[in-house]
Amino acid sequence: MINADITVYGAHWCPDCRRSKLFLGEHRIAYNWVDIEEDPDGGRVVAEKNGGKRIIPTIVFNDGSFLVEPTNAALAAKLGLKTEASRTHYDFIVIGGGPAGLTAALYTAREAIDTLVIERSSFGGQTAGTEILENMPGFPEGVEGIEFSNRLRQQAERFGVELLEAQQVASIGRRANLFRVRTEEGHEYGARALLIATGSHYRRLNVPGEAEFMGAGVHFCATCDGPFYKGKRVAVIGGGNSATEESLLLTKFAAHVTILVRGGELTATHLIQEKVLSHPKIDLLWNTEVRQFLGAAGKLSAVKYASTLTGGEEELPVDGAFIFIGLMPNTGFLEKSGVILDRWGFIVTGQNLLGAENRPEGFKKRDPNMFETSFPGVFAAGDVRDASTKQAVSAAGEGAAAALAVRDYLKQV
Repeated sequence: MINADITVYGAHWCPDCRRSKLFLGEHRIAYNWVDIEEDPDGGRVVAEKNGGKRIIPTIVFNDGSFLVEPTNAALAAKLGLKTEASRTHYDFIVIGGGPAGLTAALYTAREAIDTLVIERSSFGGQTAGTEILENMPGFPEGVEGIEFSNRLRQQAERFGVELLEAQQVASIGRRANLFRVRTEEGHEYGARALLIATGSHYRRLNVPGEAEFMGAGVHFCATCDGPFYKGKRVAVIGGGNSATEESLLLTKFAAHVTILVRGGELTATHLIQEKVLSHPKIDLLWNTEVRQFLGAAGKLSAVKYASTLTGGEEELPVDGAFIFIGLMPNTGFLEKSGVILDRWGFIVTGQNLLGAENRPEGFKKRDPNMFETSFPGVFAAGDVRDASTKQAVSAAGEGAAAALAVRDYLKQV
C-alpha cells in the first residue's frame, strides 16, 4: 500500500470507484486502494461504515471520517479545495493552471491586475505529472515536475493571484463589455480579458476494452497510477517523449515494462532513447498496433496487438497498460463560443487568423496580437495554442508574453 491518509474501498467493476480514483489522481493526492472483491477485511470495513451494506466507493480519511459514493464536488469540499471565487468580477481571468496560465497570472498580478485562475484538476497541468524536467533552465540537476508546479503556484499566490481548482469551465461568452466564464458547477465570473491556457490531454486509442478498463488497468498517468503496479508487468503504448519518459518512471515500480511502438523506431529525443534501449527492465515491440484490451471481472489481463507488417495478431499478458500516443487540446468548452479552432481543435491565434480571405470581425482595423484569438481580448497560450511547441519551458514563456499583451490590451479598454 501507498503511505497515504486516504483509503478508497471499491471494486474494479465499479464506475464510481474509477471516477473517484481519477479525481484523486488528477489532483496528485496519494491514496490506498482496497478491492473488496479480493480483500475480505476491506469488505468488512465497508459494511461497518454503511450499516451492513456494501456501498462503494467508500472513502475513509485518517481522522476516521468517510464519504460514500461522493460526487467530485463533495470530494473536493472534503479535501479543502477552493472551488468558488471570492468575487464575481475580475480584471483578468485565466482558464487553466499549468505553466502558461500560472506564469501569466503572476505577471499580471505583479502589474496590479486583479487576476483569477480557474483550474479543472491540479495546478501544474501535465508538468505536475512528469517525474523530472531535465531541460528546464536554471535547474542543472533537473527538477521534479510536482516541485516545479508547486513553486509556480506558490509564486502566483505570493503576488495575490486567486486560485480555484476542481472547477471545469463549461462555456465562455460576452455580455456588454465583459467576458463571462461559466463553470459546470453553475458559478459565473466576469472579466475584461481572458487567457485560455487549458493545455491538452492524452489521445485515446478508441479500441474495444479501453473504456471498460479505464482506471482498472488502462491509464494515462504513470506518476498517478504507477505505484499500484509494484512487481507487476505493464505495457506502454507509444514511441515519443511521453511514452519513453513514463516507461522509465514505471521501472521504479513494475517488474517489467513492454513498449508497443507503432513504427520501426522511437521518436523521442536521443538521450531518452539511449536510456530506454539500454534499460534491463524494458523491452520494445516494433511495428505494432493495439487492437483490444482484454480481461475479466473488470480487471485487465492482456493487450491484443497486430503487426503492421504482417497483420498477425498476438496477446501480451499484462497487469496494466499506459497510453501515450499524442495530445488532444482541452477546447471542448469552446465549441459554441465562436473562437476559431484549427482542424485538430487547437486555438488559432495571431497572424494565423489572417490566412483566410475574411478577417475576424474584431480585427477589421488592427492585426491580432501573437497570442490573441479571433475575439479581441481573449488570448491563448501553451499547449492549447495552434502554433505552440508543446514544451513546459515554452509554455511558461508564452504565458509571460501573453500577460504583457493582456496588460497592453487592458490599457485600451
